[in-house]
Amino acid sequence: MTNEHPEVSHRIATGDDREIAAYLEIAQHAAAQASDAQDDSPQGRDVVIVIDFGSQYSRLIARRIRELNVYCEVLPATTPWEEIDRLRPRGFIFSGGPASVYEPGAPTPPAEVYEAGVPILGICYGMQLIAHQLGGSVQHSTRREYGHSVLHLAATITDPLLQNLPRTMPVWMSHGDHVTTPPADFHTLAYTDNSPIAVMANGAGYYGLQFHPEVVHTPNGKQLLENFLFHVCGCAPTWTPANFIEETVARIRERVGDGHAICALSGGVDSSVAAALVHRAIGDRLTCIFVNNGLLRKDEPERLRETFGHNLEMRLIYCDSEDRFLRRLEGVIDPEEKRKTIGEEFIWVFEEEAGKLGHVDFLVQGTTYPDVIESLTADNAASAVIKTHHNVGGLPENMRLELIEPLRHLFKDEVRAVGTELGLPDEIVWRQPFPGPGLAIRILGEVTRERLHTLREADAIVTEEIRAARMTRELWQSFAVLTASRTVGVQGDFRTYGNVIAIRAVTSEDAMTADWARLPYDLLAGISSRIANEAPNVNRVVYDITSKPPGTIEWE
Repeated sequence: MTNEHPEVSHRIATGDDREIAAYLEIAQHAAAQASDAQDDSPQGRDVVIVIDFGSQYSRLIARRIRELNVYCEVLPATTPWEEIDRLRPRGFIFSGGPASVYEPGAPTPPAEVYEAGVPILGICYGMQLIAHQLGGSVQHSTRREYGHSVLHLAATITDPLLQNLPRTMPVWMSHGDHVTTPPADFHTLAYTDNSPIAVMANGAGYYGLQFHPEVVHTPNGKQLLENFLFHVCGCAPTWTPANFIEETVARIRERVGDGHAICALSGGVDSSVAAALVHRAIGDRLTCIFVNNGLLRKDEPERLRETFGHNLEMRLIYCDSEDRFLRRLEGVIDPEEKRKTIGEEFIWVFEEEAGKLGHVDFLVQGTTYPDVIESLTADNAASAVIKTHHNVGGLPENMRLELIEPLRHLFKDEVRAVGTELGLPDEIVWRQPFPGPGLAIRILGEVTRERLHTLREADAIVTEEIRAARMTRELWQSFAVLTASRTVGVQGDFRTYGNVIAIRAVTSEDAMTADWARLPYDLLAGISSRIANEAPNVNRVVYDITSKPPGTIEWE
């Protein structure tokens, strides 16, 4: 029995540029130890904590709070109170979740949350949990609510949470249980046809919402969250890119002292912004290492060297290892074997180059907040496991470097905002996510020089045409895939037997879910024509119209 229905899941907030750091997952325990030793949480800022009970929407709640310039973290319900209290929260938000409060082992927050003396906003399961724990009653609904509903505010009620809201408004419901009797000191603020108690509150700043204010299907949800933050919790909107940069640079400078750092630079937005932050803090005591594994997009190594070596004046070691990687990939067909092979070889190359620098104290990584949340919640029994990720970077145990992860509390859009504030060029800030193994997992089957050349040319055409159509920022990713199929064609009155290129373009907020992009037919026609005429050995182009789920964004 669940309160959140998978058929109405909303595409929630992330991100996800895997970066070269994702290759280092073979020894995550070393990274975890290093990360545990550092405290990168913002200091001197108002903080709101989302207690996660396994909701699909927990990250989306945090994103909405961040969009209102208030710092927010998502923590599993199993988090010890000491870790929560360290953040000095101004308020709590209880997420939804797939459990029912009356089930044995249903997740609950630390008892101290109710004793902290700060406001609490319970959403869906979170509302039911407040009612259940404080003496009310919750029952399974005979008529469940999944989808749109209409909320009516009680006629005689005024409350800070409801300021500037219409008396009747559409909301998004996703629940099978509901509160039948609120706790003794609570009163009803609003109702729907199927939920007589859709909003409840008491005089201590505890609120319950049966609907989801964080999703776009609740148009007035942002106003409601704004009311909770500023009129109930008393937060100040001080979480801005400029403030983040100032605090982070000062913290890095203090932590590194006279030490030296290296950064595995992939050219993606995450590792690039992380490098720029650390460079601002310690200057030439940061050395970036860029390993060209021969699996990058057309002209990418040259663009990266130009941007970082000349425009940003960072110390950059460029290592051309194309031959080395391609030799390792000879005969490799299986996608997972490709990933492991590339990851292992990267570690060896990186270690060799880092070893030439002498004494190094720190490694900079572009780990972002979605990576952290996924690592925190992977073992959370309250979460329904959809897909397991291993994308919080680690270190080979014998390197003994401490991690600096300046972006570990940022979502992708926040990383981009910080990059813009730092003055990074748009070509870096708005670079689409690119998989760590590169073009190797966009070639189905064996990776060879010839096949890489074909895919690079096709992929470059996709990028050029999307850019010319001014659609780059509308898409999460757009790229070409070299399939394992060959088909008969006719080119120049001759029979051909050529490769099939698949075009993939998706929209998403953080790659956890994605929808195929409805590209204009004329744009698709232009891409197809150019690829068939300009990419070698290609005679057919197809368009992938699969969403995630059931598919993934990448083909391998």
